[in-house]
Amino acid sequence: MNDSLVNMVFSFLCSLVTLVLYTSVIKSHMVHEWGWGWLRGNHSRLSQYEEKYSYFPETERIKRLGDAKNMFQFAYDNYVKYAFPLDELDPIHCTGRGSDQSDPSNLNINDVLGDYSLTMIDTLDTLAIIGNTSEFKQAVQLVIENVSFDNNSTVQVFESTIRVIGGLLSAHLLITDASQPFGDLEPEGYENELLEMAYELGTRLLPAFDSTSTGLPHPRVNLQHGVPEDGIKQTCTAGAGSLLLEFGLLGQLMHDPVFEGVAQTAVKSLLASRSNKTGLLGNVIDISSGKWVGTQSGLGAGSDSFYEYLLKAFIMFGNSSYLDSFNELYSSLKKYMRRGRQNCRSGLGDVPMYVNTHMDTGKTINTWIDSLQVAFAGVQVLAGDIEEAVCTHALFYAIWKKYNALPERFNWASKQPDVLFYPLRPELIESTYFLYQATQHPYYLHVGSHILESIETYCKSKCGYATLHNVITKTKEDRMESFFLSETCKYLYLLFDKDNHVNTAFHRYIFNTEGHLFPLRSEYRTKTWWNPCKDDRSCASVNFASNMSHQCVNMAPEKHFPLPLNSHYMEQIDKLVGLI
Repeated sequence: MNDSLVNMVFSFLCSLVTLVLYTSVIKSHMVHEWGWGWLRGNHSRLSQYEEKYSYFPETERIKRLGDAKNMFQFAYDNYVKYAFPLDELDPIHCTGRGSDQSDPSNLNINDVLGDYSLTMIDTLDTLAIIGNTSEFKQAVQLVIENVSFDNNSTVQVFESTIRVIGGLLSAHLLITDASQPFGDLEPEGYENELLEMAYELGTRLLPAFDSTSTGLPHPRVNLQHGVPEDGIKQTCTAGAGSLLLEFGLLGQLMHDPVFEGVAQTAVKSLLASRSNKTGLLGNVIDISSGKWVGTQSGLGAGSDSFYEYLLKAFIMFGNSSYLDSFNELYSSLKKYMRRGRQNCRSGLGDVPMYVNTHMDTGKTINTWIDSLQVAFAGVQVLAGDIEEAVCTHALFYAIWKKYNALPERFNWASKQPDVLFYPLRPELIESTYFLYQATQHPYYLHVGSHILESIETYCKSKCGYATLHNVITKTKEDRMESFFLSETCKYLYLLFDKDNHVNTAFHRYIFNTEGHLFPLRSEYRTKTWWNPCKDDRSCASVNFASNMSHQCVNMAPEKHFPLPLNSHYMEQIDKLVGLI
């Protein structure tokens, strides 16, 4: 055998050994990352996930953008035609509704509807964002001419703040933005009427903070008479602690420190009431004693926006104490409420999930999650924790896939809804939008397309879009809450409008918890009653994730799979909710 042949054989054997060793390493990596199910599972199903979600045609994006705009326009036009100046549209019977004066105990209606054209105010900035400048100016004029807050209505402080004050402030700031990035939005002769209206409503809500030694507000106020004598003296964590953005911004614009002061005092009171064992908060607290009445710690109803506003208040106002509090709480949430494998996108173990626990022990107290909890994925995006956001979102989208809607409560043990209705909530599409902005992955366009199609198919009614009374039978309820136009339609539209100014200047804005757009400006961070900047982090121009470099958990390059979450994990989540 000549030397050249020997060298050829030796080279071949070396290559063969290298290939075997490389294959062994890859196989080991796949088992470690995805589990043995990858090797023995259903390969066709896994490939279907990748085939379905890895690409979204540009023509389909443009079509969905038009669909989202048409959905909004149909609902808005019918509200104006059949319901205005009342608060909400009943989309099945094509009529309007206001507060239930005949039954003051009907809190489901009266907490939200204050006889102040709620849907119109809540919708103003959506009109601007979708580019309907003429209708925006007309709507502003209608609000100025028709809305009064001198009403014998008892409303929830939280709801009227995020929806009405938030809507008025957002529209005012869009009108007075000298650059007019959404087009000419200034109505002829505008003299800051919307800002004055927000200030009037805020002043009518201030009695909620009177006569409470804890600094926690009464949950409800009568717009004419103040706090009702027989009013409930218990409030939820989110209700008391989610006023920072609106009250802080109102105080800045009106040069009145009272608003920021009462909102900040309420937050401090809640933070001081954390469990000394876990650092967690409960969900219902007595405003007189400061004692917890509800000891459930969770991320859903009653708690959700409190965490959101700590982070967003830091982004808006630069007060680093808000960020410090958020990070401390987030660490406690991960330690005591998070279940499942350690890493969202790698390793073996159960589906990562945040469960409801007892605030003092961290022990699971029930086996349901509620639809508001998915909004936390958007908060995780703002905090830079993209991997956790991916898993939080994926769980709730799997539930949507099962029902073509999101039940108000879903029991992950029985794999069935505990509360069956879907009131057109925006939280899933909101977190979908934030994750798309963070990753630009077509998977999230598919999710948004599916949500839009489901709402169009199962919720559309004669004069708008109706609440699903039962997500299984798809029976409807004659109500279209204002957040459908303020949030659900807005986030759907923005998801598909890649060239919208909000998306091209994403770092210049922040949304309140009702989806109202607030600009980020340096002057909001310099008022004398604000805590002075303590470090560069709290004074720098806002860049969401970079302000939290110690908190960021970005997707490492070596973990970039074709999908945001590997197909094996998607299948695992689908099994958890009973989809397959």
